Amino acid sequence: MTNFELALWSFPVLLVLIFIRLPIALAMILVGVGGAYLVTGTTMMTLNQLKTLTYGTFSNYSFSIIPLFLLMGQFATLSGMSAALFRAAESFLGHKRGGVAMSAVGACAGFGAICGSSLATAATMGQVALPELRRYGYPGSLATGALAAGGTLGILIPPSVILVIYAILAEQNIEKLFIAALIPGILAAIGYIVAISIWVRVSPNAAAVRDPVPWPDRIRALAAVWPVITIFLVVVGGIYLGVFTPTEAAAVGAAGTGLVSLLSGQMNWTRLTQAILATAASTAMIFLIILGAGIYNNFLALTQLPQAASVWVGDQGFSPWLVLTAVLVMYLIFGCIMDSLSMVLLTVPIIFPIVSVLDFGMSAADFGLWFGILVLIVVEVGLITPPVGMNLFIINSMARDTPIGQTYKGALPFVLTDVVRVIVLAAFPAITLSLVWFIDGFAG
Repeated sequence: MTNFELALWSFPVLLVLIFIRLPIALAMILVGVGGAYLVTGTTMMTLNQLKTLTYGTFSNYSFSIIPLFLLMGQFATLSGMSAALFRAAESFLGHKRGGVAMSAVGACAGFGAICGSSLATAATMGQVALPELRRYGYPGSLATGALAAGGTLGILIPPSVILVIYAILAEQNIEKLFIAALIPGILAAIGYIVAISIWVRVSPNAAAVRDPVPWPDRIRALAAVWPVITIFLVVVGGIYLGVFTPTEAAAVGAAGTGLVSLLSGQMNWTRLTQAILATAASTAMIFLIILGAGIYNNFLALTQLPQAASVWVGDQGFSPWLVLTAVLVMYLIFGCIMDSLSMVLLTVPIIFPIVSVLDFGMSAADFGLWFGILVLIVVEVGLITPPVGMNLFIINSMARDTPIGQTYKGALPFVLTDVVRVIVLAAFPAITLSLVWFIDGFAG
């Protein structure tokens, strides 16, 4: 068996290990170590690589941003910001048809702006919004589908851990990637709200509406979310204006969110300990997956698979748009069976060199940003695509009275809006890149 064939066979082996419930980090380490041994015929290189790769990976200063953003999300969850966001959104939208579900999506967008995790956004907002959705008679399908979809906004709306990891893997500018993600993230929230609006008009008895909230109460509800707005403006605005590096901004955001939690009376030693331990556990899980992906990708580098695949695609004369479509469909399929972090870590080092040599009529820097946003949107869609969308299971576990089949049904309209968004953003790259170009022009 040639090294190239060995690399190809490693993919089904890896998937089998994942399907039998082996942790994906361990699966990638086993396949990577085993494959490297078959290529080199010795374990010495692999053992030396484990030593140097571990230090070389985790001494990277850029990775320090991950635990800081995770800690920021933990503090945001403790401080009651999610409930304040939902109340503010509901005070403005709750009296409209489908308004409570729209409020949940809006609150998910706001919480995602300070959390950066899709699963955490879905879980936190589910606890806040599900009881209110039930109270106004929303069917389980719409309630769980809207919350699962709203949770995906945590991936795309900056700051986002997945955005940071993609930027490191593809050697892209983190600040510019955050800027490029902002408009697609806003479009996602608008698309979900439109889907809810259509749903309640097709099924006019799907939900009741609440009485309009008086304007003084709306202003008070809006004032209650000032910490969210302030933290977002300081963190993201500081990055955009060059006041902070992304890592410094993450530290400022974590400290600011922790201070808000303390001042709100929600923070005590027990909760602080819980937040730190949860951050440490999540960081360890992410870093172990990063290490596993590094070992597996080093094995693939030994086999020359990425280089050979890049040359092969170039020699076939395929249309760049055909290759891009195939890649996005692949991400959509794998997003249904793998978690987003593992998929990005596993595939970007292989896929990005292949697509980056194709001519899409833009600079390499612009392509890296545009392609990254498209990939992360499709990964996001995988989180709500049956049968294995992770957000669907998280929300359904909170709504015990809703069969999982109804949750699948409720997610489909939101998946459709995501597919439309991907097509639009792929056809018109300027939508994604316009804000980056504007800020570059302003800075220049």
